Amino acid sequence: MSIVRDTPLPEPGKAASIETFGMTMRFGAFTALDDVSISVPAGSFHALLGENGAGKSTLVKCIMGFYHATSGSLSVDGREVAIASPRDAATYRLGMVYQHFTLVSSLTGAENLVISRAEVPAVINWVKERRELAEFMERMPFKIPLDRPVSELAAGEKQKLEIVKQLYLGRSFLILDEPTSVLTPAEADEMLGLVRGMTESGGLTVLMISHKFHEITKFADDVSILRRGKLVGTGKVGDLSTADMAAMMIGNVKLAELDSRAPVSEAAETVLRLSSVRAPDRSGLKTIEIDDLSVYEGEIVGIAGISGNGQKEFAEILSGQRPLRAGSIEVNGSAYGATRAETRANNVRFIPEEPLQNACAPRMTVSENLSFRTFDLKADGRDALWLSKAGMKQRATALISDFKVKTASSSSPIAALSGGNVQRAVLARELTGEVDLLIVSNPCFGLDFSAVAEIRARIMKARNAGTAVLLLSEDLDELLEMSDRIIVISEGRLVYETPARGADIGVIGAHMAGHH
Repeated sequence: MSIVRDTPLPEPGKAASIETFGMTMRFGAFTALDDVSISVPAGSFHALLGENGAGKSTLVKCIMGFYHATSGSLSVDGREVAIASPRDAATYRLGMVYQHFTLVSSLTGAENLVISRAEVPAVINWVKERRELAEFMERMPFKIPLDRPVSELAAGEKQKLEIVKQLYLGRSFLILDEPTSVLTPAEADEMLGLVRGMTESGGLTVLMISHKFHEITKFADDVSILRRGKLVGTGKVGDLSTADMAAMMIGNVKLAELDSRAPVSEAAETVLRLSSVRAPDRSGLKTIEIDDLSVYEGEIVGIAGISGNGQKEFAEILSGQRPLRAGSIEVNGSAYGATRAETRANNVRFIPEEPLQNACAPRMTVSENLSFRTFDLKADGRDALWLSKAGMKQRATALISDFKVKTASSSSPIAALSGGNVQRAVLARELTGEVDLLIVSNPCFGLDFSAVAEIRARIMKARNAGTAVLLLSEDLDELLEMSDRIIVISEGRLVYETPARGADIGVIGAHMAGHH
């Protein structure tokens, strides 16, 4: 496929419009994108919504030339174009900012910008380049230090630099793929507000993939919603409620409602208590320091923080995977070292991040994985001498049905299940029977909308039955929706606590960013 050479290029500094017509993408017998037609007018901020596997990434990869659509066409500024590669897309001033950073972390911002050009001189005149970069940055709404190595920049500054790089390269249409997944609420609002301002001034058009309804309602003009490869809805954001958008995303599936939260009882017993806990972090250079933390029965305590601030180590301390240097952990008033016997005696359960790697034996069957907590016990709770394969299978079949785990058979290897179904299987194992303490890490990361609602409802049901829940999550919306109290972790320390109801997101975000 070659570019239609007589197609005029978009004018520099002027927002471009795009339209797809009947865009279809097949991979063998599988149709990832089915006859999708969307229109993104010049100077608009357009959101693209859909569950995992709905076709969002396939659509933008077809627009950007990473994929060659099986059928359908693309227009830029009203003229049909053929885009065979990302280089062709760049010719038409189409750019994309990816979910994960593509900057060279050892180079400065200025160096990253200069080397990103299609043509870079063999010998770079840095006096001239810095002068021109300074003039360019004066026109930008973003303020970023270009003389510092990218490795020293905060996540928000890196994301802004990714956008600035596209603008520096002359892009007038930008695709943003989950652009706020690594940002604090304040950083996300600032960055999207600045981008929105550029669309309003007519210099940029934006197509944003997002799953955060509040960002879409606050910043986007229009929304297009994909489900199973098809376009199922489009319209002005102001005309659609989040319930409307959610219904289009998931179809006629009845979502599990989150139980209403009764207040935590004044007489609630302390289930988990940490005092003066010290443990090395992953690098071995810093220390995780949890001075004092209590979680009560019938309560969800949410731990908020930007990735890499000690949450993983904290979860490993509680699961016995990271030894303490000092301090004490108590569960139900007794010293707790996370042995199998102590975990069983105190009804402690875990839902770790990446459960396939950290809570399952991937090659073992679904039935065997569901039996990890009970395979060595008889029905009366005494130790069993022999494995009962029939009993394990019977129990697994009941759990698969109760927790709606989609699997070809209980004899399938658990690694064959989708992410959401692995998570449901782990929930089924960990939430069956009496649970005094539930420790959960990023339970919904990477899952689609209906799986998220189901899993949150299960956790809430456990909380309402009296379970103490410690929820570590990088999704602040999840914490605000689920928690009774929110505690911020920053650089391995608990630095701020607030009741979740009526919490000030700005204050939480400031503490997450280290301003405390």
